Amino acid sequence: MTDEVKETFANASGSRRAAGGGSAPPAPPAPAALAAKVRTLAPSMTRSMQRVAEAVAGDPAGCAALTVTGLAELTGTSEATVVRTARLLGYPGYRDLRLALAGLAAQQQSGRAPAITTDIAVDDPIADVVAKLAYDEQQTLADTAAGLDTVQLGAAVAALAAARRTDVYGIGASNLVAQDLTQKMLRIGLIAHAPGDPHLAVTNAVQLRAGDVAVAITHSGSTGDVIEPLRVAFERGATTIAVTGRPDSSVTQYADHVLTTSTARESELRPAAMSSRTSQLLVVDCLFVGVAQRIYESAAPALAASYEALAHRHGALRGVAGDRRA
Repeated sequence: MTDEVKETFANASGSRRAAGGGSAPPAPPAPAALAAKVRTLAPSMTRSMQRVAEAVAGDPAGCAALTVTGLAELTGTSEATVVRTARLLGYPGYRDLRLALAGLAAQQQSGRAPAITTDIAVDDPIADVVAKLAYDEQQTLADTAAGLDTVQLGAAVAALAAARRTDVYGIGASNLVAQDLTQKMLRIGLIAHAPGDPHLAVTNAVQLRAGDVAVAITHSGSTGDVIEPLRVAFERGATTIAVTGRPDSSVTQYADHVLTTSTARESELRPAAMSSRTSQLLVVDCLFVGVAQRIYESAAPALAASYEALAHRHGALRGVAGDRRA
């Protein structure tokens, strides 16, 4: 192993958090999650790292048989680039990546599904639009599920279930997801807020303390109006959670727990916000169900009470609809 590669390993032991301490690094992703990780992280990689990532995702069996030197030669990169790519994909080193590649190759022995091109053209028939969007949504959900760190998810659920209060930060489409989480939590009797105004988010965060939770939802991981209140909450001692498509982004510096989402490739008629919202909603649903399980004795009556409180409104709407049909 060259000195450069050794240095790469040595420098990779830093903590995720900006301050001392922090949680242990997540476990390496399962083999099935490798392709999803490549799709998610490729836009933030250097071109040389993209070549390595695309090679291992495209031919896991072939790459599993290569040494670090062999893969570097195949992709026209360096050994250090191969090791850095392995670490960015979530593996402690190249040996761990090779094991994952071997496992993925074994899973694919039964035959690989044909690739489906899902770019939507301006003149596509609406039936094709439906089929392409449905395929993209399914792939995004599958990729997110495969890459979701269940240890981090369980820790986030435990914090939310025990929280005195929860703040959820998001801007634009991510704020819609933040509101979805807070509405769900309110219906099972928990105190939660999703301030849409960035100034209000910061002033809310100032009031948080140990025993509270702050959740930041940002696909890019670099949205300043989301990072700032999370940083304030972090500094106040609250438990912090980041839901992001970029596990190496700025928002994770202030996150105790990181939940990574996936997204489909962005196109002219399908902005990234569409598929990132889909994956974020899956993570939100996982958080909500996990919390409801933990506090079931109090959550079930609260949920029943909220249904009962709204039942007459649904009945009234049905009556109006019936009158119109008559």
